[in-house]
Amino acid sequence: MIAYFVLVHRYPAQFKRLFKAIYLPGNQYVIHVDKSSGPELAEDIAAFLKPYQDVELLEAQDALWGGYSLVDAELRGMARLLEMDGHWTHYINLSGQDFPLKSQNYIREFFAANPGKQFIRALDQRKERPDTLNRISHLFVEEQGKMTATGVARPFLSSDTPFIGTQWKAVTRSFCEFVCHDPRADRFKTFYRNSFIADEAFFQTVIMNSGDQGIVMNDDLRMIDWVPDGDIKLRPRNYGEKDLDQLQQSPDLFARKFDAEDDTAILSLLERHLQSPAANTYRIPAPAPRTPSYSNTVDMAFVDRPTRDDRVHPSSLTN
Repeated sequence: MIAYFVLVHRYPAQFKRLFKAIYLPGNQYVIHVDKSSGPELAEDIAAFLKPYQDVELLEAQDALWGGYSLVDAELRGMARLLEMDGHWTHYINLSGQDFPLKSQNYIREFFAANPGKQFIRALDQRKERPDTLNRISHLFVEEQGKMTATGVARPFLSSDTPFIGTQWKAVTRSFCEFVCHDPRADRFKTFYRNSFIADEAFFQTVIMNSGDQGIVMNDDLRMIDWVPDGDIKLRPRNYGEKDLDQLQQSPDLFARKFDAEDDTAILSLLERHLQSPAANTYRIPAPAPRTPSYSNTVDMAFVDRPTRDDRVHPSSLTN
């Protein structure tokens, strides 16, 4: 069984279509509606979810982009999912503008064939993205709905290595238990509370510095097309009807992102795709030849998915 945590801050009609596409009895679901989005959105979604079993709304709090509040919301969601049920094996986080490319049956089979693997992008920040070290080398304060750079320098945690990736992940229950409840995770929580864009680094740093958390696949299982947004930033392009073939053929489990108000047809086409045999039966691919790896981070192209163009520069990702 799968545990889902979904962050919502707008587009209730689109969220409802996403939820119907990922809902399956036996799975567990926790939904967080950004408090800043107003009570009407939360009330609308609560009324929609009322008939469904194993679904809870998390206590609403502000979830500021760039702030530790996004990490805090996710930790609270993980902890509640652990309390709700003792049988789910994998945790997946989504936003209300994501959509699945595979059925729940396919997703369950995929994780059954990949036990103990953590699907999260994790790069050594010092080696791969040194231009982002300002996010952790100085203190940031989250207050009154904004992030403030204090200019106060600080060292990173001694004996630990900072990692960076994206906000999105599919990780095991055991890792959720560790990051939520093990005292060894506390130093990371304390440190990243005063960092910038902690949601793209906190979980990566915990998983890579905390002993045996399984094989980290350096893959978030998301199809995302990053496009320029200013001089140094990238943002996920909204997929539309013209992208249908690419979406249907993708090996990823989910895609982001979509704007149903801008393209109303694409979600209907993907809902139909989810009924197709290709989206319902997972088949383990033949392994590709590879050189031995001595890291606990493994490139998915070498393991059990087709090679794909890795264009993501996590340092400059935005939601």
